[in-house]
Amino acid sequence: MEERPETELISIPATPRASTPEILTPSGQRSPRKESSTAKSWTPTSFISPRFLSPIGTPMKRVLTNMKGYLEEVGHLTKLNPQDAWLPITESRNGNAHYAAFHNLNAGVGFQALVLPVAFSFLGWSWGIISLIIAYIWQLYTLWILVQLHEAVPGKRYNRYIELAEAAFGERLGVWLALFPTVYLSAGTATALILVGGETMKLFFQIVCGPLCSSNPLTTVEWYLVFTSLCIVLSQLPNLNSIAGLSLVGAVTAITYSTMVWLLSVSQPRPPTISYQPLSLPTATASVFSVLNALGIIAFAFRGHNLVLEIQATMPSTFKNPAHVPMWRGAKIAYFFIAMCLFPVAIGGFWAYGNLMPSGGILNALFGFHSHDISRGLLAMTFLLVVFNCLSSFQIYSMPVFDSFEASYTSRTNRPCSIWVRSGFRVFYGFVNLLIGVALPFLSSLAGLLGGLTLPVTFAYPCFMWVLLKKPTKYSFNWYFNWILGWLGIAFSLAFSMGGIWSIVNSGLKLKFFKPN
Repeated sequence: MEERPETELISIPATPRASTPEILTPSGQRSPRKESSTAKSWTPTSFISPRFLSPIGTPMKRVLTNMKGYLEEVGHLTKLNPQDAWLPITESRNGNAHYAAFHNLNAGVGFQALVLPVAFSFLGWSWGIISLIIAYIWQLYTLWILVQLHEAVPGKRYNRYIELAEAAFGERLGVWLALFPTVYLSAGTATALILVGGETMKLFFQIVCGPLCSSNPLTTVEWYLVFTSLCIVLSQLPNLNSIAGLSLVGAVTAITYSTMVWLLSVSQPRPPTISYQPLSLPTATASVFSVLNALGIIAFAFRGHNLVLEIQATMPSTFKNPAHVPMWRGAKIAYFFIAMCLFPVAIGGFWAYGNLMPSGGILNALFGFHSHDISRGLLAMTFLLVVFNCLSSFQIYSMPVFDSFEASYTSRTNRPCSIWVRSGFRVFYGFVNLLIGVALPFLSSLAGLLGGLTLPVTFAYPCFMWVLLKKPTKYSFNWYFNWILGWLGIAFSLAFSMGGIWSIVNSGLKLKFFKPN
């Protein structure tokens, strides 16, 4: 009988999912967990120590060493909900850092960048730039918090923003605090994307067709319908990972058209009556509310935090390869490019048009002031890129709503959605947003209100969650810092919401940005 070699080891397969007890610093490097100086907590491998192994023979020692490595790998098994395998966000878990970068960039750059110069026209140079810098740093910090809290409790992955809110604030209070702003952010963004996409398609058609257009062109509302139909067709992709290609398209088009818009604007002669003084309004109350609405527009520019946990949920996670490492790597790349898009558009757009900036943003200013100075090909390409970006962004912002619809269905029926049920949910959602868009076709006021109502999701709740889940030392700098940031976010949310509501009411429901025929 052939003798087995002594060097052969017994291999035990590693589990594909386990939580991560490692700590990640803001620089992206993993740091070891500090051990208590007084007592060492017991683990499943505590008994397999060098002293225990010393009297054991070599083959048996190797078996136990292999067993120790396996137990360390699965020492904190993640508890998985079987229903997650049926839902769009968690149906596929083969994401990586590249997918994270695509999704975050697609969610973080879009039409909201185009209205940033509108905020500057009310704030002026100094306060506009200061507000934009503070908002960028603040949201980057809360983004890092959310990435870390995805597996804050060993053995549990918080795959959705609402799940993390329930863990931090309690089941009832968490749903009450997080459900409305996250759904409102997804649905409100989808509605605004229909408005921007439909109007931009109309402008693109006018530029390409020119004087050859028929005498009865499509109205603006009909262009909204065309854009919504395209969104519904693309929304049939089943899960979040399946739209990674669309997110890549959205990211590339967002960077391209953002760069083209501000470069084309600053390369043209400025209007002769341009001024950089903040817009003056007849009363002090009107001026205050206009400033608050402008700050809400800046807050709305940094959206996407309601999707961070969902994006991270598409990645595999093990004890040795936790999901927060590739997620943070992809997020850092994405937010570098986001800064390269938002800051030039805001500063370059205000420099080119000053307080003559129309309420629709830099794209309308470019078309209104320079439609005869810039070649039709460049203008048409810019508008077409905006349409592609809006189509891509609609998909990622709608995915949490699709997930919520299907979660309700599967919990009631205890079976996955059929393709017809899934399609029905997405068709229904698309046309509901179309109806809302037709009823509220003004973007700049809606952007300020969206920024105010959803600001806690980005700037406030993550700070509270960090204190409640990580439990930093009471009255320490970390403790004070996060509590102060959180309550400041709540105060700003109330103030910016009031500014957004005032802007809508003050408009008298006049269509300041869109004028449907």
